[in-house]
Amino acid sequence: MLVDVYEQIERVIDLTDPALNHLYGMSLEEARTLVLEGPAESVNRIRGSFALIAKRGRTVRMARSLDRPLRYFLAKRKEGPALIVSDRIDSIYEWLKGEGLHEQFRPNYTRMVPAHYVVELQLVGCPDPDPVYQRFFTPVTGTLPADLDEIGRAYISALADEIAQWLRSIPQDEPIGACFSGGIDSGSVFLVTYHVMRKLGMHPGRLKAFVLDLGDGPDLGQACAFLEPLELSLFLEAIEGDALTLDVTETIRVVEDYKPLDIESATMALALAKGIRARYPDWRYLIDGDGGDENLKDYPVDANPELTIRSVINNPMLYQEGWGVGKIKHSLTYSGGLSRSYVRTYATSRRYGFSGFSPFTMPGVIAVAESIPFIELTNYDVERLYALKGEVVSRGVEAVTGMKMPVFAKRRFQHGALSEDSLRQRLPYREAEYRNQFFSLYE
Repeated sequence: MLVDVYEQIERVIDLTDPALNHLYGMSLEEARTLVLEGPAESVNRIRGSFALIAKRGRTVRMARSLDRPLRYFLAKRKEGPALIVSDRIDSIYEWLKGEGLHEQFRPNYTRMVPAHYVVELQLVGCPDPDPVYQRFFTPVTGTLPADLDEIGRAYISALADEIAQWLRSIPQDEPIGACFSGGIDSGSVFLVTYHVMRKLGMHPGRLKAFVLDLGDGPDLGQACAFLEPLELSLFLEAIEGDALTLDVTETIRVVEDYKPLDIESATMALALAKGIRARYPDWRYLIDGDGGDENLKDYPVDANPELTIRSVINNPMLYQEGWGVGKIKHSLTYSGGLSRSYVRTYATSRRYGFSGFSPFTMPGVIAVAESIPFIELTNYDVERLYALKGEVVSRGVEAVTGMKMPVFAKRRFQHGALSEDSLRQRLPYREAEYRNQFFSLYE
């Protein structure tokens, strides 16, 4: 009888789309059971992309993969608390409006389930207890030998395994678009996808390399220079766009964030997705290299005053998770690192109806990256760290595919589709302005 009373008191409203869970070798109900019954480490047995909610009595447990946002908001009702869970902030707000509860809402009252954790809530009313966080993915660090050939082979072999699993799981007549710039991450993903498709007996004619061209950016030339020596230029397809149509207000609405670098990148991702959709109304599957920079710690340390080379190397998964749950700088609303910024990829592809896949975000690939002995290989030297990614990935691609991959200097996505000067003219805003634009959506 008590259970019946409880069921009338608290509500869990799951606004996520279960069809977006892309699981391998396990049903959705089996995955939810692992999340609910624990221990937390068992969630690491779930392979694929997922955002899961499970409830028993007053206990709710949630977990997600790195490539899927999962947000929640706890609303007060006379009958008892209501927990609303979604991949988007605006859908939570719309549900609250429909129930007449929107006066309780603030965007910064929503919470993000951090990647690689099970979050447990007890729906017991007011006051609300703090959530309990239990990590389910803890890769061992620094276990590989300091041999770049062996490291590269292990890393790209893990990448190939994830791509093969994904390819087997999608319909065999569907075309596949690689979001491509000719950089290390998108280049390696394209070459390994091409290699795996041929190895599995799949027709490589299903594959295209889409490069965004807004008129004066260097990516189109780089993409050509990447593919020509490999005699793969026939796969390249430029998606032209007009820089005058870039709309940062629309980007902020889609990604529900305000960090300038992510807004710039997401603006380009929207332009690419919009262009592909206009040309191919029925295209569904995209693959990209998001997460490759984070795995090999390939960001300019000097550009971030909060970081040092030691903090980058000595903090496991710093770029994937930020400073981590329980730390002062961890955002409850947004999470941290790629756990936060992956929305720039997820939300932009969803906006135009694509199903995206970033194999570098999968635990099997991250685990190999974390096992790289960064201290031994770099001796805390910044330039050695910057050079490491190109060496590891190019050696690995050659070992796995037999192709000698061109390696170009790192360049951000937003600096490749059009020149930096043109970008500044179209997106001249600062973080405070972006933040104000975002919060104005709910005023």
